[in-house]
Amino acid sequence: MNSIIRKAANLAVVAGAVAAASMAGAPAANAEPVQHGCVYPYVCFYVNRAAVTAGHPAAKFQVVTSGFQDVTSRDAYIVLNTRNDDVAYLRSNAGTLCVGPNTTTVMSPGIVIDGVRISSSATC
Repeated sequence: MNSIIRKAANLAVVAGAVAAASMAGAPAANAEPVQHGCVYPYVCFYVNRAAVTAGHPAAKFQVVTSGFQDVTSRDAYIVLNTRNDDVAYLRSNAGTLCVGPNTTTVMSPGIVIDGVRISSSATC
């Protein structure tokens, strides 16, 4: 009888070790992917397509605000919103533009962006 109990105890130890080893190498659940150097939950600004490809945003914003945050004024921005449920409003010389959740927007030449406001609204 003691031999059966010892075998059962040994099997339990081995099973526990196997389970612990398999969990140690498991990737983190719900990890958000990094997109072009912009990780969730940021809204990132790029100066051109080369910067997007290289993953080098010129600016990143994360905080939901009631007013606009200043962005270095320039045209030709590419804006990537990695947020899942929030929109980003862009203040520009063409008026206020909206970038939806998980969306990339390429500004038309001549549109100058100088501010961003992240809203907790899920739609524009």
